[in-house]
Amino acid sequence: MKKVYKSPCKINIFLKVTGTRDNYHEIASRFVLLDEPHDVMWFEPGNGLTFEIIGDFDCDRKDNTIYKAYHALLDYKPMKKIAEFCKKNKLVVLKRIPKFAGLGGGSSNAATFLKMLNEILALGLTTDELATIGAKVGADIPFFIHGYKSANVFGIGEIVEPFEDDIPAVELFTPTDIKCDTKEVFKSFRKHFISSIEPSFAEELEKMSSKTILATYAPLSLNDLYKAVLKRYPEFYEHKRDGWFLSGSGSTIFKPKGAITI
Repeated sequence: MKKVYKSPCKINIFLKVTGTRDNYHEIASRFVLLDEPHDVMWFEPGNGLTFEIIGDFDCDRKDNTIYKAYHALLDYKPMKKIAEFCKKNKLVVLKRIPKFAGLGGGSSNAATFLKMLNEILALGLTTDELATIGAKVGADIPFFIHGYKSANVFGIGEIVEPFEDDIPAVELFTPTDIKCDTKEVFKSFRKHFISSIEPSFAEELEKMSSKTILATYAPLSLNDLYKAVLKRYPEFYEHKRDGWFLSGSGSTIFKPKGAITI
């Protein structure tokens, strides 16, 4: 009987850009892990020739974060049994997390894949080693590797610090008519809003619970990418709602369920 693995999603309670590093943006952000929606992943017998990834993806295989994670793993640990296993077994991904939504679905899939191989093949890689491999592929992958319920994330995603949090239940809404491309959103931010970064504000937020943050601050003040999304995708104004917060680079927005008391 095949073993099925859950691949969860995340939201960003706050996301502040604190600087730049070459073509990348350094951030300070509170990541919160959500069980729903989640993708489901498992292995089935493959064609024995190539590593197949089966799922509803909007990209070529070479651009898939799972495929990139596969090669990053081989670069880090070039073991014959990894390549042989992935030729003999195809990876099936049942997608439930919306794509281009700021929920980290692709990064979560890559992280889950790395953890699956580490377990199944008994590779003996530590969590930190897996996170290092994942960081070479995507900024959100180390968070999913660690699997903390809540964490402050810094740098370009490679620094993940668990946070003892008070997390309210949240409601999500993902528009079906807008796909926010993360690279395009960050381009918009660098072009129009880079001069407005506030690293000191991020330092305040890092110490506060998620519940307190959401009860205290307005959505536009908590996510530096919100204005960049609106600039790049003016049609997003149709989905902008009072009391709803943007996750990541969008397009998902969320709000606490019910009134928050602090």
